[in-house]
Amino acid sequence: MNKRIITEMEKYGMEGIVTSHGDILDALNHRGKMTMAEVAAAIGKDKSTVTALVEKLVRLGYVAKERDAVDTRIIYVTLTPKGNDLKPAFNKISKEVLEAFYTGISEEEKEVLCGLLNRIYSNL
Repeated sequence: MNKRIITEMEKYGMEGIVTSHGDILDALNHRGKMTMAEVAAAIGKDKSTVTALVEKLVRLGYVAKERDAVDTRIIYVTLTPKGNDLKPAFNKISKEVLEAFYTGISEEEKEVLCGLLNRIYSNL
């Protein structure tokens, strides 16, 4: 699945980005300005990993970092205009991947699958 997503991202000119970068961009797309800790929690990665991923996104011009005016230990991450420009491509990629993922699976089967996956997730 990662390979397919990366291939799709490259079609839209998002070279040099891996799926973990996409996870960060997607989280920012949905939630807006976030702290580094919030980004880490949203994508299920530790803060040091997120720091390295965010640094690359900053270098590529997709996100910007800013310190909190009151507590300078807090760093916020936001999408830049270049990062915002990726929203339509991300939405299209998500739709295409989900359509491929669920090809030949009925709505009832999707509900059963999601229910089972949620139970497994709860068990862990």
